[in-house]
Order: sequence, then C-alpha cells, then structure tokens
Amino acid sequence: MKATGSVIAIVAFVGLIALLNALYTVQETEQVIVTQFGRPIGDPITKAGLNIRIPFIQKVNRIEKRILEWDGRSNNMPTRDKLYIAVDTFGRWRITSPLTYFRRLRDERSAQSRLEDILGSETRNAVARHDLIEMIRTDKGREPLRDETLGEESIVVGELLPIVKGRIAVEDEIVEAAAKKLIDFGIELLDVRFKRINYNESVRKKIYDRLISERQQIASRFRS
Repeated sequence: MKATGSVIAIVAFVGLIALLNALYTVQETEQVIVTQFGRPIGDPITKAGLNIRIPFIQKVNRIEKRILEWDGRSNNMPTRDKLYIAVDTFGRWRITSPLTYFRRLRDERSAQSRLEDILGSETRNAVARHDLIEMIRTDKGREPLRDETLGEESIVVGELLPIVKGRIAVEDEIVEAAAKKLIDFGIELLDVRFKRINYNESVRKKIYDRLISERQQIASRFRS
C-alpha cells in the first residue's frame, strides 16, 4: 500500500509539473510564436490571455508588440557639395508580421543589426544627394538671418544657396526608402530623425572664417 501511494504521489507530482509547464500567459505588450523542434507551429498569438502548449516539446517565443527604438551610430558622411558632417540618427519601429520577423531575424538583436545596415546605408545615400545647407536647415520656408548692420552695399561674404527641401524632407526620404526594405523582415518603420549633425573640422573652419569676415565688415563700418 505504501508503494502504491508513493507511485500515485510521484505521478501526481509529475502531472502537476507537466500541467504548469503546459500553461503560459501572453501579456498585452507581446505576441507569441510557438515552435516545435525549432519550427513555428500555427499562427502567432497576438491576444493577451492564458494559453496551452505541449510541455517539454513546444517552446514559447515572445516577441515585442510595442514601439521600439533604434539608435544609430554617429558616422562621418559627405554631402553633395563634398563637405563632411558627422550624422547621428535615431528611429522608431515595430513588429507587424511576427511570423516573418521570427523566420528572418529570430530576435531583437538581429533586428537592430539589420536596421543599422539598412538605415545607415539609406542615411548615407540621402546625405550624399543633398548639399550641406539642406541638412542643417529645418525646411525650405526658413530664410537665413543676416545682420542688418552689414547694409545692402556691403561686400557679401560667400553666398548661401537656396533651400530646396530642408532637413525634414531629407528625413522623410530616408523613411520612404528604408521602409520598403524592412517590410520583408516583418518590420514597420515609423520614422527616422537626425538626433545631431556636427560639422567636420574643415567645415567648421569655413564657418568660423565667414563669421569673422562678417564681424570685420561691421567693425569697418563703425570705424569709417
């Protein structure tokens, strides 16, 4: 009788463990793909709640449902007028096709690496298609400031090219080009923005020379 009772207790304990292992919860912020021996089984589970799987055979793979962030590395890039700038970008994305995402990338680390490749490449292409003025001005509706002290008859120090698009339009170009490529990975690209644009040392020197020349013109007018 004691042996029978021990067997029953062991079977009950194993059954309880199996039952607990079979049940899993899907949170509202995630979506789940169940795999069996590494292969996806059935459709992705996107609704929150309690679910069941075959214990010890099927594995639960949790995929983020919320909006995620991509923070690109700062890189030196040449503009169309052959001036180098250090561009630092960031973007937002989300997983809209979890099954495609899982098959192509598996996890967020691989996704971030692919985002770096695609968004970094499209950013370099967009910067190379535009002059420096397009990258540093917000949009084409803004007019460059000019010190009134210089006067209309003053010698113009350099010439600012007209703004055709502006930085916001360049950002939209990057999103449009990159979003088409990321669809194949089950990713929807929401936006890409320039976090910081720094001048290269050679470009910075030209800007300082321009500022010094304008200040010298103002000083000359006062002295005269």
